[in-house]
Amino acid sequence: MPAAFPATAAPRTRRLNLKVLAAGAALVLPLIAVLLFNLGRDPHSVRSPLVGGPAPAFALQPIAGGAPLTLESLRGHPVVVNFWATWCVPCISEQQSLTAAARGLRDARFVGIVYEDEKPRIEAFLAERPLDYPVLMDPGARAAIAYGVSGVPETFFIDGEGRIVEKYVGPLDRQTIAALVSKARGSPR
Repeated sequence: MPAAFPATAAPRTRRLNLKVLAAGAALVLPLIAVLLFNLGRDPHSVRSPLVGGPAPAFALQPIAGGAPLTLESLRGHPVVVNFWATWCVPCISEQQSLTAAARGLRDARFVGIVYEDEKPRIEAFLAERPLDYPVLMDPGARAAIAYGVSGVPETFFIDGEGRIVEKYVGPLDRQTIAALVSKARGSPR
């Protein structure tokens, strides 16, 4: 008598491919480690090899003219060095906070260094939005290169001895500026 149902092949057992599992783990585990290591870290506070060391010296011409301004001439005060440009939207949004902080934090010195921009555009920008601190030209981006600037806005907080205590990437608000100036003063945060 013929079988009512055709014979079926024996079910295949699934085997775990250890090579695929090892390759997947080799890719995923380092990514998870990086994510966990940076969990809770402020993405704007950038680890820079310059932090803790002397700030690169500069002598740059103010956009308004006059004698070059040097970092050395600001010694003895906390210094905020902000690299910015007129074409940078986040730079424009932080200018109000920087100007207010420059007015309120009288012991600190604020300096804006223009990054890869043209003098007529800067002059037009400053005519509409005057700043309460010197704005310096950086021909050939020499200061930006010395500070390791890769984009704008980037801001460096320097103590009275001329050491960089913090590098901040992105637009600043008044609270962050005040906290980082306090750090540059040597006060605990």
